[in-house]
Amino acid sequence: MINTAVKAARRAAAVINRASFDLDRVIVTEKNHKDFVTDVDQAAEQAIIEVLSKAYPDHAFLAEESGASANAHDEAEYTWIIDPIDGTTNFLHGFPQYCISIALSQRGVITQGIIYDPVRNDLFTATKGAGAYLNEKRIRVGKLDRISNALLATGYQAGNPKALIEYLEMYGIMAERSHGVRRAGSAALDLAYVACGRLDGFYEKGLKPWDIAAGSLMVTEAGGIVGEFSGESDYLYKGDVIAASPKVFAQMVGLLTPFA
Repeated sequence: MINTAVKAARRAAAVINRASFDLDRVIVTEKNHKDFVTDVDQAAEQAIIEVLSKAYPDHAFLAEESGASANAHDEAEYTWIIDPIDGTTNFLHGFPQYCISIALSQRGVITQGIIYDPVRNDLFTATKGAGAYLNEKRIRVGKLDRISNALLATGYQAGNPKALIEYLEMYGIMAERSHGVRRAGSAALDLAYVACGRLDGFYEKGLKPWDIAAGSLMVTEAGGIVGEFSGESDYLYKGDVIAASPKVFAQMVGLLTPFA
């Protein structure tokens, strides 16, 4: 299954990379205020679904652009959770920080995860119980034990004034307590970077399952912890996420619990 998901991700990457050479031709639609979708998102998503559905015709899908397939429900044994371009705004501006995220949920448990960065050709993979890898090399979360030395990442729900106010308040707290906070615009890549130690922690509110699913498995399989702002584990559909190495995670929860 992981090999099939990699094949699907690379098929989508071919669509994305072709389009990246001529961004002026990309057709853009505004789904909500400051929330965009392009014909490239849709074509990449279709490429992923075609590969996966051909290999696994009975599997269900939950995808950012096309939504849930008719057979996607709580009792579905296998559901693929797909974000064809996590970081669409970055892609539209030629800012090289976006990725393809594919995860497999088996009876509600994420068992496979793929995050592919088509710009850097970085392939992150994880299988539940078998570890996380970057370009076939085993990865682990960072070893820092103090948030004061940690490089963190975050994001916020664009177009929501109330969310922006809360985001700025959280940013002030975390920037003061940490070594630095980055907002690069792709939650899935941020989670992958936590898994491989490029970042020491990540936090964000208002995310969707396709933003979180693959990356959360990466982090846990790399020895980290993922949870809600309260520290609880119901983050996938609630959408409020903290991810970090165990000691940094505990300190982040202590600071962010008031925002839970």
